[in-house]
Amino acid sequence: MQLGIVKGTVVSSNKAEKLLGLKLLIVKPIDIETWQEKGGLLVAIDAVGAGEGEVVMIVSGSSSRQTVITENKPVDLSIIAIIDSVDVDGQRKFEKFA
Repeated sequence: MQLGIVKGTVVSSNKAEKLLGLKLLIVKPIDIETWQEKGGLLVAIDAVGAGEGEVVMIVSGSSSRQTVITENKPVDLSIIAIIDSVDVDGQRKFEKFA
């Protein structure tokens, strides 16, 4: 699992039948210790109703197919949580409603 920030959306009018109705979001991973963005942009299936600018938890591989929405679907990255706060070594790194 890792944290990321939702940067945008992907719209696809033609896609595999098993992906119909699924929302695609663009996510940029975050380094939890430094709170800096890292790596490239990724496309993930939204299983929790996330929106642009939100900090989310993402999972990849077979874990990404373990939600009700993504079960038995051709998915390799899913958003499984919207983060409210993050504390590391007793220090608040992020708070959604600060």
